[in-house]
Amino acid sequence: MSKRVLVKFSGEALAGENGFGIDSKILKFIANEIKSLVEQGNEIGIVIGGGNIVRGVSAAAGGIIKRTSGDHMGMLATVINAIAMREALESVGINVRVQSAIKMEAICETFIIGRSKRHLSKKRVVIFAAGTGNPFFTTDTAATLRAIEIESDMIIKATKVDGIYDKDPNKFSDAKLLNLLTYEEALKDDIKVMDDTAIALAKDNSLPIVVCNMFKSGNLLKILSGDLTGCSVVKN
Repeated sequence: MSKRVLVKFSGEALAGENGFGIDSKILKFIANEIKSLVEQGNEIGIVIGGGNIVRGVSAAAGGIIKRTSGDHMGMLATVINAIAMREALESVGINVRVQSAIKMEAICETFIIGRSKRHLSKKRVVIFAAGTGNPFFTTDTAATLRAIEIESDMIIKATKVDGIYDKDPNKFSDAKLLNLLTYEEALKDDIKVMDDTAIALAKDNSLPIVVCNMFKSGNLLKILSGDLTGCSVVKN
């Protein structure tokens, strides 16, 4: 049975080992993973962060750039990533639309819920760019908001690790993967899933959050097929 899902990728993941910019090999890998979902009849929305180019909080940390301006810079970074992802998806034969929360008609469509749903129903991948269009909101919150608006079955947060751990797996060898959490557990300070606003939105709308490793080939398709082993799920 086909599903409508929103997949959230971090901008940092696109940078690969470089730590900055866009790695074309990763773009190609993601494009083929998304293609496998579309070929099974699923309807796919995507949100990509902008941390590989600029993060609003970091840009404002030096005190020269205001937080609002830093966040606007971050929004524009997500548009750059969205355009790159569109090109990658189109190169593997996928029909794609980019919709921005900030008007920029020469580059992409402006976000309109009805138009997004129509694109999705026609099996076009929709990439949502520029966050919510407002400063002080993360792309995690933007992804959750868009997932709710398009009536997504779930939101998949594709990360560099298998899921949510009780402590940082990069620092602690005995870190334990948490397969199932409630929204309340996900809101605990020591569990870093998404920001609190994103989790609260998901909770209020009973939107399941699935956290998985984006670099395991076939992982996304496995999740949409109903196999949630080896990843983490947040729900009621």
